[in-house]
Formats: sequence, C-alpha cells, structure tokens
Amino acid sequence: MHTILITGGAGFIGSHLTRLFVIKYPNYNIVNLDKLTYAGNLENLKDVENDPNYTFVKGDITDLAFLRELFATYNFTGVLHCAAESHVDRSITDPLAFIHTNVLGTASLLQAAKENWNGNYDNKTFYHISTDEVYGSLGAEGFFYETTAYDPRSPYSASKASSDHIVRAFYHTYHFPIKISNCSNNYGPYHFPEKLIPLCIHNILNNKPLPIYGKGENVRDWLYVEDHVRAIDTIFHNGKIGETYNIGGHNEWTNIDLVKELCKQMDEKLGREKGSSEKLITYVTDRAGHDLRYAIDATKLKNELGWLPSLQFEEGISKTIDWYLANAQWLQHVTSGNYQQYYSKQYGV
Repeated sequence: MHTILITGGAGFIGSHLTRLFVIKYPNYNIVNLDKLTYAGNLENLKDVENDPNYTFVKGDITDLAFLRELFATYNFTGVLHCAAESHVDRSITDPLAFIHTNVLGTASLLQAAKENWNGNYDNKTFYHISTDEVYGSLGAEGFFYETTAYDPRSPYSASKASSDHIVRAFYHTYHFPIKISNCSNNYGPYHFPEKLIPLCIHNILNNKPLPIYGKGENVRDWLYVEDHVRAIDTIFHNGKIGETYNIGGHNEWTNIDLVKELCKQMDEKLGREKGSSEKLITYVTDRAGHDLRYAIDATKLKNELGWLPSLQFEEGISKTIDWYLANAQWLQHVTSGNYQQYYSKQYGV
C-alpha cells in the first residue's frame, strides 16, 4: 500500500496528476496538500473529491513543523512535488514570494521527508517536478538536454533552478531517493487564465484584446497537460533514482502563430466570421528578460521508458478550447474569484 503526497494538487498540473493517480491506482492513498492560493482550485477535483482513496489537506509547504506532523500522520512512501509559484510576470513583480515558496518550500519538504524516512529509503521516492526554463534561452537552433548547463533568466526560473539544485544535493549528500523532471510549457483544461492560452480563450469569448509581447516571435514547446502527467506517472514508477528526465511536447510554436491558430479555431467553433478574432491581437511592450526560445529533447525519456506525447498541438488545442466552452461556469468562477469560496463551502471552515 502506497501513500502518496501530491503538493500543489489543486493547481493546474497538480490537479491532473491527482486525478490520474486517484483513478488509476485505487489501492494507493493519495493526499493532496495545497495552500489554495489564487491558482489552487478545489473545483478542479470535484469528480474525485469523494473517492475513498483521496484526502485533501490545506497547508503551506514552507511550514516545516506542519510538514513534520503531516509526515508523521500519513507515513508517506512517495512525494510528487508540484507546488510552486509559476507565473514569470508575477515573479518579476514579487521575486521574494517565488524564492520563499519554490526554494524554502522545496527544502522544507525534503527535510520533513528525510527525517520521517530516517534512512529507510526502500520503495521511497521524492519526485520534484520542474521546468525547462532553468536552462535559459536558446537561439534559432538546438535543444535542451538533461545535461544542459543551467542559465535561468527570471526570478521564477532562478527559484526553480535553486530548488533543483537542493533536490540533487540531498541525493548526493544523503543518498536520498530523488527523481526530477523538467517539462516544457503545459496547456489544457483547468489552466488558470493568466497564462497565454487560457487568457486568449477567455478574451476571445469576451471580445477583449489579446496581448502579445514584443512581436510574438518567442518560441515555446507546448505539451498537453495529460501527456505530461502520464510522463510523470511513468517516471515515478519506472525511472531511475537520482536521474533527471526532460519532458517535451515536440510542438514548437512562435507565440504569434500559436495565437493565430487559436483565433482560427475559436472563430470556427463559435461560428464567427473568419479572421474576426485575429483583429483582437494587440502587441504590448516585451517582458523584461524574455527568453527567445525553449525546445526540449525528450529522447532519454523515450529510449529508457518508452514515453511519447499522444497529441500534436492542433488537436490538443481543439480539445482544450472545447473544454473551456463546455465549462463556462468554471471559467466564470475563476475569473470572478468565486472559486475561492469552494473550500469553505465544501469543508465548512
């Protein structure tokens, strides 16, 4: 019997990961720890919240005393660490919040797990979920490999790079059973509409401007979130202790081409005149320190563990748009802030 702690399990990637493990592994006990800040939304998990192998705990990963009690209560055999501040723009405005959560929070989790496991690491795994942004920026060619030197350019990516280093330090110093994955940009259902794709979907629905940084020439590799959590599942169960795995979508798009594809599909699905949504595109001052291009080489994951993404972007974005159109209430709750009332309603506190 495994008891797995998923941190940030009410967030975008975390909720998909929590759902996958709750449904796929009914013999596992899954504990979702989330602070429920602006991006944590329990409505993301309404379909599994009453499952017998699922438990939600509200708490802060930077609170070591709380974490010690949590580990003592549940005796976790594994940790899937998703919790993080993740929006680059917010990190530019408030870098210390990112350092506090992403660096101190990760270190506190490692320490709590180390103390609880007390050197008995058999069948134990601490899995740290990170980002390709730690590698810096690429030119027109080349890819990020697991061996690429770190070169973070924003407070967000620097905080994630720091947390990666701390996780590896626990492995080398204490032989602690860690695994790390660095993923490309995720998209899909339940994405908080501050990120590019859900923001554009929401703004198109409401005929609001679509803000594009600079000339829209920045390139990202896009990974459908359900493919990402499948990869995490694979690495968690079959990956090697101490190893890092890159997870990519094999889907490189410039921001402007991505938004134009999104506009085209939205016009078709909404029955609007062709090209009408593109008229909403508005170019804005470029982000400070904006990395030009990210591109993941996921060959190691394919060759060692047999994982490949299941969707190309055009199909994945179509599924994503369909989900947002079918879940207008979720989008309305998120954009109005009403989703934050769900915890009080559900748990009576």
